[in-house]
Amino acid sequence: MTTVIVDYNSGNLHSAAKSFQRMAGDPSTIVVTSDPDAVARADRIVLPGVGAFADCRAGLASYDGLFEAIEDAAIRRGIPFLGICVGMQMMASTGREHGLDTAGFDWIGGEVIEIAPDDPDLKIPHMGWNGLTDLADHPVLAGIGEDDHAYFVHSYQLEARDRAHVLARTDHGGAITAVVGRENLIGTQFHPEKSQATGLRLIENFLNWAP
Repeated sequence: MTTVIVDYNSGNLHSAAKSFQRMAGDPSTIVVTSDPDAVARADRIVLPGVGAFADCRAGLASYDGLFEAIEDAAIRRGIPFLGICVGMQMMASTGREHGLDTAGFDWIGGEVIEIAPDDPDLKIPHMGWNGLTDLADHPVLAGIGEDDHAYFVHSYQLEARDRAHVLARTDHGGAITAVVGRENLIGTQFHPEKSQATGLRLIENFLNWAP
């Protein structure tokens, strides 16, 4: 069972690979690559992302055939897919950053908007450890509860049109989307590879998930 972590020059690939290798048991099953053929053969796909939505979208598009291979695997063939941070945000219909609208994958209907805390003293970006709330009953979240914390670094959040696609939230002057998903797709706004026990549990669950 091969898990591909997509390399398109945007993401914390070293830390992500180490965390997935640790939980996979056999490190050789975790492959970091930008090769569309390797993506097409994968049993699971992980798409990380760090930085601006538009930059990540353009970076992914700059690799010929890479997004097409991801979409064919995840949408047409139902391969388990995990998006991390901006990799999760790109699952939305539209990213709205710095006055620009950028088309997302449109896998999770909704838009990526700037966080606007109720408390003006709360800083943006939302950075650091936060608890998870409103957790759905989902196999990838098994064993993770509202006393568990995850590590966030972001200024924007995915606002889903369908509340059923929001699998967990966190609070930063108001509710913020922390996990989204439907069918074989799941995405985390937080970084599981930086979230210690919570993140490792989620990674292990994803590697064992059979949607």
